[in-house]
Amino acid sequence: MKRWLAAGLLFAATPIAMVAAQDWNLTFEQTERGHRVGDPEAPAQLIEFVSYTCPHCAHFEQESEAGMRMHYIHGGLANVEVRSVIRNPVDLAASLVAECGTSDQFFGNHRAIMLSHDRWMEKARGATPAQMQRWSTGSIASRMRAIGDDLDFHELMEPRGLSRSQVDQCLSDEAKALEIVEHNEANNADFDIPGTPSFAVNGTLLQGVHTWDSLQPVLDNPALAETGVESTAQ
Repeated sequence: MKRWLAAGLLFAATPIAMVAAQDWNLTFEQTERGHRVGDPEAPAQLIEFVSYTCPHCAHFEQESEAGMRMHYIHGGLANVEVRSVIRNPVDLAASLVAECGTSDQFFGNHRAIMLSHDRWMEKARGATPAQMQRWSTGSIASRMRAIGDDLDFHELMEPRGLSRSQVDQCLSDEAKALEIVEHNEANNADFDIPGTPSFAVNGTLLQGVHTWDSLQPVLDNPALAETGVESTAQ
């Protein structure tokens, strides 16, 4: 009886050990200019250059989310680093909100902002002259808080466990805002980003690749990236 029980326990434990593979969706790292998720040693090292106000970037996030997370990142085939492209004050405010909380909260914040893009961008497109004035005058902190208030970023982050005071604190972080702008300038200097979304794989900017359908073949075969333009970063 004891031998049967021991054998049964061994049999039960073996499949669990076999299927308990690393889920790289749970591995996060704050990089020099962005945030990365996935196996640091993945064969495809993907950088996404995204603007939060860009509808094509929001569409890419919606279209790629399931395949990217469940196949490429989960299986260790690719890691993903997100870097903000700042085209306007709203991009900067959204980037500050995405940075709220701990580094392992970034990708959840990022998805929340991207997946609700149509809702808050409708408010941005309908901004009154008085709102636009508040967004463009005063200190960086006051301008960013005004955008956050007008576009309901506080309510968007509440289900993410971030209080109104926490979001206000993030929006008021002028040092972080200047750092994000500096990183944006450095990325443009290194990659000459043509538009958003744009992608680099293994340090090479992909030419003419701006959609999920055109990116997938490169993730499947990272050697295809060698035909692009290499970063000038040292």
